[in-house]
Amino acid sequence: MSQKTNWGQFGTLIVIFFFWGFVAASNDILIPVFKKAFDLTQAQGQLVSVAFYVAYTVGSIIYFGISKAMKGDVLNRIGYKNGLCLGLIISAIGTLLFYPAANQESFTLMISGLFIVGLGFALQQIAANPLAIVLGDPKTGSQRLNVGGGINNFGTTIGPLLVSFAIFGSVNSGNTNASISSVKIPYLVIGAAFLLVALFFKFSSLPNKINLDIVADEEASNDSKVLHKPSVFQYPQLIFGMIAIFVYVGVEVSTASNLPEFLRQHFEIFNGKVVAKTLHVAGAKEFTNNFNAPFISLYWASLMMGRWTGAVGAFDINAGFKKILNFLMPYLAFGVFLIVNIIAQHDVTPFYVYGFVIIAMIIGDILSKGNPARMLLIFASMGITALIIGMLTSGMVSVFAFISVGLFCSTLWPCVFTLAVAGLGKHTNQGSSLLIMMIMGGGIISWLQGKVAADNILGIQHSYIVGVACFLYLAFYAIKAKAVLKAQGIDYDALQASGGH
Repeated sequence: MSQKTNWGQFGTLIVIFFFWGFVAASNDILIPVFKKAFDLTQAQGQLVSVAFYVAYTVGSIIYFGISKAMKGDVLNRIGYKNGLCLGLIISAIGTLLFYPAANQESFTLMISGLFIVGLGFALQQIAANPLAIVLGDPKTGSQRLNVGGGINNFGTTIGPLLVSFAIFGSVNSGNTNASISSVKIPYLVIGAAFLLVALFFKFSSLPNKINLDIVADEEASNDSKVLHKPSVFQYPQLIFGMIAIFVYVGVEVSTASNLPEFLRQHFEIFNGKVVAKTLHVAGAKEFTNNFNAPFISLYWASLMMGRWTGAVGAFDINAGFKKILNFLMPYLAFGVFLIVNIIAQHDVTPFYVYGFVIIAMIIGDILSKGNPARMLLIFASMGITALIIGMLTSGMVSVFAFISVGLFCSTLWPCVFTLAVAGLGKHTNQGSSLLIMMIMGGGIISWLQGKVAADNILGIQHSYIVGVACFLYLAFYAIKAKAVLKAQGIDYDALQASGGH
């Protein structure tokens, strides 16, 4: 009999998923402020993102190194709940640096603060992701991670809005008129929130200790095939999964980060309407940040649409109601996108047609039947199709094709993470730290696409072939991981046949 999700404990845990999204997306608000205040180049401004995401890798390396030095996993020693609390305290310390950094007008101190926030997030991620998987049947762990991902994307949607209002007194994304001192109070408030959540976790019912060897046995349909290897590096699902996380984060971030340049090169504005530059409309002007913003917002909202849809399978409700929610949830998330951009005074009429694009994601979700390997294969194939359409077409068709990559990336993190840590037993936390380390793919793949996007190489539109290569590997991993895990007695198809979902 499958283990039911402990919704009381999981409901407590997902608070931290919200913070990851809220802070990560809010960092984008800091870039134009820092550029103006410190007179930075575009490349120097991007150090905000570099400092934050490199911290995940550094934090994971530190975690792995300390575990090796202690000859035992850190979280197994100090406990999961204590690890989450420690991670939140580290992040809070990072936000404290914003106060002296603002007073001294020091860019170095500012990004050092963001780096420390990221270090804390790395420890939180290492603890929270496997914890989400084991707060119920491990075989349905990817669906709980989808719930967490949906909450995360709610944070990415409202975070920039609230932080922008706190800094600028306005939600208009084109506004950069703020002194550097206006940054310190919002981030001190965020730091105080970190400490309050740490206190909340400390006295919550979240488990502090987990027997991960028992979890590995529960995952397997045949206990005799379970591997209890002496080293985490002896599990092929993890090794191939590390590359999969690297390219997944890479294609997710690079698709979005190169989208503004694609829009700038191919479109312009005439009387508030988007037109292709090939039309040569008299009086038209190039895209500005204010016109770019809703397109970028739709990309990240697409991730929320997919994750809210994928989260439906985690709830213990009848099949008929699940089918209704499969159609309702993505459009509810789409509604959140529309409302947020209406509040930000953006024209949302060009985006109504995107409602038809969402249908493709819904079909893929239904076909996957909650199986992480099948979902990874289906969504990777859809991502390849979307990028190819974007490269071969023009006008708004190409724009929405590239944006729809967000729909097909939406559930890939929980799929890859679940497959990569399946069967690791006592090595689960070290495996988690190695996966978090590979988040650096977001920076490296984005840089690679930026290089080949030069006019004398591929150009911006055809540079998205880099994303196609990433999705091809993810499709390969879906097939490879399924075979590897089946040999270890972990068969997600067998779970489907037994009605586990």
